[in-house]
Amino acid sequence: MAAEIVAPIITGISTFLSIYLLLLIVRILLSWFPNVDWSNPIFSTVSQLTDPYLNIFRSIIPPIGGLDLSAILAIFALQFISYFVEVAGSQVMALAYTSSFS
Repeated sequence: MAAEIVAPIITGISTFLSIYLLLLIVRILLSWFPNVDWSNPIFSTVSQLTDPYLNIFRSIIPPIGGLDLSAILAIFALQFISYFVEVAGSQVMALAYTSSFS
C-alpha cells in the first residue's frame, strides 16, 4: 500500500531534478554566448528558473577571472541530491515491499 503512494512521488521528484539539471546545463551553455538576447521570453524564463539556484553558489564562489566556477558546484550538488532521492526512494520502496509481506 505505501509503495503505491511513495513510488510516484519519488519518480516525480527524480524527473523534476533531471529536467532542472537539463535547464541548468542549457543556462550555463547560453552564458557562453555574449549575444544571447536575455529579454527573449524563452531565455528569460530559463534565466528566471535557474538563477536563484545558481546565485546560492555564486555567493559561495565568486567568479574568478571572468569564469563562473560556481556552476560546477551547483551541478554537483544537484546530482548529489538526485542520487540521494533515488537511493532513499529505493530504500523506502524496499521497506514498503518487505513490510507488505509480513
